[in-house]
Amino acid sequence: MPAQADNETAEQRARQIVDQMMARDAFSRWLGIEVLEVTPGRAVVRMTVRPEMLNGFAVAHGGIAFALADSALAFASNTCGMVTMTLESSIFFATPVRAGDVLTATAEETSAGNRVALYDVVVTRADGTRVAFVRGTAYRTKQAHD
Repeated sequence: MPAQADNETAEQRARQIVDQMMARDAFSRWLGIEVLEVTPGRAVVRMTVRPEMLNGFAVAHGGIAFALADSALAFASNTCGMVTMTLESSIFFATPVRAGDVLTATAEETSAGNRVALYDVVVTRADGTRVAFVRGTAYRTKQAHD
């Protein structure tokens, strides 16, 4: 039973950290991001693409899917309890995104050391189509979250 209690405490702490981050994250709120799931090393977020997010080709600007994935990565990486920042990330756009598309980004830790961790993020449309893939490296500072 103690291991289950530790897991519940870790999940509660992870959610508390992400809730605090969202409260201060005007950009993620402007995007309309909703946090669906948070567990240590993992975050799932969702948003709807709005018409003002389209580029001159009537598809979502690449920064939209990237920003959604980046927020998911930030939330997932900070669940470790230390203030964590992305060092680098790259994206592969698999298919265009349009206004009205509901996008979900799932970020998962794939490898972690004391200071550096690797995350994979998959962005999907509501129909399950994978629209973008992000890989990011995050740096864990020595500063604990409040």
